[in-house]
Amino acid sequence: MPASGKVDVSEAAVANLRVLALLEPLRGLDRLSGFVSTRKHLEEAIRTLQTIALDANPTTGTTLTISSCAPILTDAHLGDSISINGTCLTITSFTPTQFTVGVSPETLRRTNLGRLAQGANVNLERAVSASTRMGGHFVQGHVDTVARILSVKDDGEAKVFRLQPREKEVLRYIVKKGYVTLDGASLTVTRVSDDVNDDGVGGGDDGEQGEAGKGWWEVMLIAYTQEKVVTAGKEAGEEVNVEVDMVGKYVEKSVVGYFEGLSRQEGGGGGATLEKIVGRIVEEKMRRLNG
Repeated sequence: MPASGKVDVSEAAVANLRVLALLEPLRGLDRLSGFVSTRKHLEEAIRTLQTIALDANPTTGTTLTISSCAPILTDAHLGDSISINGTCLTITSFTPTQFTVGVSPETLRRTNLGRLAQGANVNLERAVSASTRMGGHFVQGHVDTVARILSVKDDGEAKVFRLQPREKEVLRYIVKKGYVTLDGASLTVTRVSDDVNDDGVGGGDDGEQGEAGKGWWEVMLIAYTQEKVVTAGKEAGEEVNVEVDMVGKYVEKSVVGYFEGLSRQEGGGGGATLEKIVGRIVEEKMRRLNG
């Protein structure tokens, strides 16, 4: 999905511009930046808009109308992509101050959009333009799952959110200091607990023990970001849309394909090749430790 364009976030309407303003968007045509970046960063940044959800039914789909968002619609066209809480959707109609999108049953099942109430605020981002500076990470607006907020704690002026994904499989794409997109805002992962240890107790990457059988990660929102995104106002128990960094998916598929190819060539010996590679890495590590 597209990255954000740029917009002057100085207006009150942009009080919810998301992290977009925080980070420098990284954009690519038909991509989102996931950042609020600078005050003029998003031609379509995340703003405080009012959302009207009509007939949100996971079996039939629904229509959402977002109002009070004139600044991001200045060059809008029918069929344009726009991100709502990190979900890439298509503009089906619009006026100078509001727009409407259709939401499919699959999108309602995959995201938290079906739980929006009339008048709720949402993060918005328009597609990135080719003339924008590239920075940050690519966001497609293809939500992978939702995550439940386990806790929200203050750390000075910042807020630390601990989140647990509905589909635990996405944890393999969450790495410390890596990117993750929450409700369309690109954020940096500060801590991770990859599901469970052998003893059945989840441990954080810094050694802290977590909840048994549960994986989680943490992100931190600085004071500036808190003013720009809707996520900052959420509490423990609420959900956010999650999109993991696509780079991890491509790497995983390439590596799996590589070893599957070796396995076919060697008559099932792909595993032996991997074992040799791991063996060499272990030997090198031991050599360094011993001397």
